[in-house]
Amino acid sequence: MITFWFAILVLAWVLYFVLEGFDFGVGVLAPFLGRDEHERGAAIRTIGPFWDGNEVWLVAAIGVTFAAFPDWYAVLLAGLYLPMVGILLLLAVRGVALEFRGKHDSPAWRRRCDRLLCASSAGVVLLWGAQLGVFVHGLALGADGTVTGNGLGRSLSPLLTPAAGLGALAALLGTVLLGATFLALRTTGPVRRRASALARNAGNLGTVGLLLAGIGTGSRLTLAAAVISFIAGMLARQGREAWAFTVTALGVAGGVVAVFTAHGSVVLRSTLDPMWSLTRAEAAATPSALKVVTVAGVIVLPGVLAYQAWSYWVFRRRVASERIAS
Repeated sequence: MITFWFAILVLAWVLYFVLEGFDFGVGVLAPFLGRDEHERGAAIRTIGPFWDGNEVWLVAAIGVTFAAFPDWYAVLLAGLYLPMVGILLLLAVRGVALEFRGKHDSPAWRRRCDRLLCASSAGVVLLWGAQLGVFVHGLALGADGTVTGNGLGRSLSPLLTPAAGLGALAALLGTVLLGATFLALRTTGPVRRRASALARNAGNLGTVGLLLAGIGTGSRLTLAAAVISFIAGMLARQGREAWAFTVTALGVAGGVVAVFTAHGSVVLRSTLDPMWSLTRAEAAATPSALKVVTVAGVIVLPGVLAYQAWSYWVFRRRVASERIAS
């Protein structure tokens, strides 16, 4: 049961980071790839039917962590509460920018909403990437299983490590690639052309940067990400947009899986003493609780997956970014 629910948890996080990844990517890129209000609106409309549904996987991932691995949930929130609060606030800003963008006809109003969307999306990506780096590096867990330290330093100092910085940059690159390949796949006209060009350039730039980072740190994960970035850029250069998006999505998914399985059965490494690290068995709920959660999961999760697959099929057509004569 523990292994089963750990797999479900990783799946929920994978779906969140992949599906919301291209949402965040479109939010970051829309003000740059759209040269006027019509083009920016076309870019944002590509995620209009999906973004709030994609956020369900964040609720699912946090809910599974809370229900199946309560000790892990408690330690993460205790050690990283400030960046978690920052993410929630930025998600609220993003939601307001998306929902209220069309509530006023003023071009200035929409430009402000586009800027808020870009800034909040980038902020969420950087904070999540930094926290994924922390998951790999670990936290200062003491012998009693709690995070040591006091005040703001306990929550902010983990974000100042090289692992957190590398995670933030990798997350931003993955988001830009996801957003660019998604826009190239889901739009027509000038936004599609600019998104394809950006995907090519981002793939090349990301390859060089990740190779240097991988050589410098000795991280095989970073070197693998460099290969995926190169393949995505090459596919975008050939105009194979669906494959470029698929490869990028698989790369993001693989990165998330690698982060959560980096230390085997250890879900959170202690930077003070490996013996104080938190394992799956120690973090898991009781067997009776896991059985109750399993019943609920079997009922709810298939329905969510079916609904999302149906919604993506219904809204599968491209959005025109060129002006069409009436």
